[in-house]
Amino acid sequence: MTAAAETTPKMRVPWAAIAWIAVPLAVCYASVLQRLVAQWWNDPDMGHGFFVPLVAGYIVWQRRAELLSTEARPTWWGLVLVVWGGLQLLIGTLGVELFTARTALVITLIGAVWTVGGPPIVRKLAFPLFLLFFMVPIPTVVYNSLTFPLQILATRIAAAGLLAIGIPVMREGNILDLPNQQLSVVEACSGIRSLLSLTFLSLVYGYFFEKRAWLRVVLFLATIPVALTANAGRVMVTGILSEIRSDLAEGFFHESTGMVIFLSAGVILFLLHRAILFSIRLAARSGRAQA
Repeated sequence: MTAAAETTPKMRVPWAAIAWIAVPLAVCYASVLQRLVAQWWNDPDMGHGFFVPLVAGYIVWQRRAELLSTEARPTWWGLVLVVWGGLQLLIGTLGVELFTARTALVITLIGAVWTVGGPPIVRKLAFPLFLLFFMVPIPTVVYNSLTFPLQILATRIAAAGLLAIGIPVMREGNILDLPNQQLSVVEACSGIRSLLSLTFLSLVYGYFFEKRAWLRVVLFLATIPVALTANAGRVMVTGILSEIRSDLAEGFFHESTGMVIFLSAGVILFLLHRAILFSIRLAARSGRAQA
């Protein structure tokens, strides 16, 4: 009689522990979640917020076999973060500070995972847990401090581009004076919307399609010039359209150019990744040939 092959016992999903975490979180943060989802729906800058928990959840589900085979090491130290998150929620609620209250949700969730699963589980879930911070809008103070400089930068680049293709333009602050119309680069056109969304996209893209940590960092940092250049391109296209027909500078056509420019920025990020990979392969071949 042959011995049966040893098999690694498959652990079950700890639904009871998950329920003990999820239900209190849902109750305590119900109002925070409600306002957060409302802002995702109404604020164009946060349209990507709907995708953040979905992508994070998919990554967790994708790694479920690895997680279930990892031995959990529950620790009371995770309660430190849970208490911290609770105090932060209280302070944010009493002080009507949305960013503080909303990030408290993510901090509490990390503390709960740490308490139940211990350091091994937290390490394996570090990336999807980090992604959850992208569903929280940045503080108003930071948003306002970034918006105007980005408006000016987009206006300068767009003015230079319009002059380069032969369209006369005068710039005064965030105002572009064209022959047939005056364009104002408002807050919504500052580029911060595409910067936030593209940053999230680059992190997710790097996770799924690139294993080298240094290249993931390069792609992440590249989102800044790509997003700013793409947004300046949107302002430039709006200026060109306004010279054709003034009504094309607003309404449906203006919004559709924003979507096209964002998709173009995503394509640029993809092409940059492919170009870097091609350069790596070319350098490797050159090194082998010299050897």
